Amino acid sequence: MDEISQLLSTVERVRSDSVSSDATQSTGSKLVLHHRVNQLITCIDDLDPNDELHEKVVKTLDNAFLVCGKRSNEPKKDSFRLHMVTWNVATADPPDDVTSLLHLNSQKSPDLYVIGLQEVYSGPLRFVSDIVFDDPWSHLFMSTLAPRKYVKMSSIRMQGLLLLFFSKLEHVPFIRDIQATYTRTGIFGYWGNKGGVSIHLSFYGHMLCFLNCHLTAHMKYATERVDEFEYIMDTQTFECEKAPRIADHRLVFWFGDLNFRIQDHGMHFVRTCINNQTYNLLWSKDQLIMMKKKEQILQEFEEGPLDFQPTYKFDLNSDTYDSSGKKRKPAWTDRILWRLRPKSSTPDEQGEDTVDAKQVKQLEEDEKYPLKIRQDSYTSNMEYGISDHKPVIGTFTLELRKIFEIPLVRLQAEGDWSADIDAMVHYTPLQPFPSSTWDWIGLYKVGFTSMTDYLTYTWVKDDEVAFSEEVIQVYVSKEEIPVRGGDCVLCYYSSVLRCIVGISEPFKVHESKVAIEEGLVPERINGLDKTVASEDPWN
Repeated sequence: MDEISQLLSTVERVRSDSVSSDATQSTGSKLVLHHRVNQLITCIDDLDPNDELHEKVVKTLDNAFLVCGKRSNEPKKDSFRLHMVTWNVATADPPDDVTSLLHLNSQKSPDLYVIGLQEVYSGPLRFVSDIVFDDPWSHLFMSTLAPRKYVKMSSIRMQGLLLLFFSKLEHVPFIRDIQATYTRTGIFGYWGNKGGVSIHLSFYGHMLCFLNCHLTAHMKYATERVDEFEYIMDTQTFECEKAPRIADHRLVFWFGDLNFRIQDHGMHFVRTCINNQTYNLLWSKDQLIMMKKKEQILQEFEEGPLDFQPTYKFDLNSDTYDSSGKKRKPAWTDRILWRLRPKSSTPDEQGEDTVDAKQVKQLEEDEKYPLKIRQDSYTSNMEYGISDHKPVIGTFTLELRKIFEIPLVRLQAEGDWSADIDAMVHYTPLQPFPSSTWDWIGLYKVGFTSMTDYLTYTWVKDDEVAFSEEVIQVYVSKEEIPVRGGDCVLCYYSSVLRCIVGISEPFKVHESKVAIEEGLVPERINGLDKTVASEDPWN
């Protein structure tokens, strides 16, 4: 566009009757741009086609059209909101309400929730029951978010460490290759009271990893905390060609009770800074900030400013820092950091002898499908007093270009559904994907809480009755359909990709007329519903 402005000045100097330029107006204004183009049209009317200037005008306009065409054809970038929570809950039972913790009254709802807890109660009896049933914390978050159309996509528990990942229903078919793992660092690596749990996934084709850690405690062990973190980063692996290790992911979030303290400053100075909200005076002696200056692995991670009260250690059910005999010094033990994968060096920068085909492919993909992150807020929530830690909340905006936008499978229910007649599902693969004999289609109630919260399911390969290149039919026995009915959706689960790859539109499953005629009471019908799927595909 600058070429046109320069050219216009040249043309105007040639024409004695040209309209004078309003140089005082901003060149960024659309009105000014329109005005300048109109000037150009007026000027070129008198140009001689044989003049050298005429040819220059044509070439410059061709370049301008090319630039405008490229901009209009650029794939759009989408923005997604991420809400993260880290909280050491000190073995407490969950509160009755988590509205403020999850910002449920916010005008803009998140696309994703990631919740990392530490010191979830794991006594022997409770831990066994939590293996069979959802633990109270997971149940609270699932029951709170499901009515708002969030689905728990993955979770992992290692003793007191718990990590939960929720997504809006609309994104579910685009969250793939979900894996979770853990690393113990307590008692020489054999005990899981300390360590890290992580969830790895592909979000619209971009590899993300969320790592929730609880590192060793006490002031003097800052170096040991870094060693533990390095050990977790080095040892956790995933069955994924694009991102087999944590550092290979496009975006990593590291958060949890990292246990770094404020050293050197005395108690009086620390509390004075807190009371005066001059938190910046404490930053230079925060151990994590200090360790970042000399540890390469930490320098790759970013963190927002600590413009909130230190979140440890409080008297229970109060905003008063530790008044016990130990009087532990306040500290920002609970943190949220992130790391965008460093840009790969170009072949020219590395030299041809060191060019790696995987790195070249990664560089090309990064340039074609950019991903940016912005932290929108970073704060603690002082409302909750059930623990000696306050929860920390970080909200982010991810701006990215989707690598894929079409679900792998489209499926729909055929005809009317009820427990009185056998039913049929139609599904169509929209793109090639690795199918398996362990793939299944689940029937879920609208507002389901997690991928395991199905009413019934059918094995895809076992129950195929007809297929063509475009549409495949799968049979569902009436014995498998809940008699009470309700508003439902169908989901195709890929065992290879470890995720749901297609969701149907909601449809109505009608209440069984036979059950009504036989006078089955609701309690009995509920029992039938619960015994529909006796063979769990997750086991």
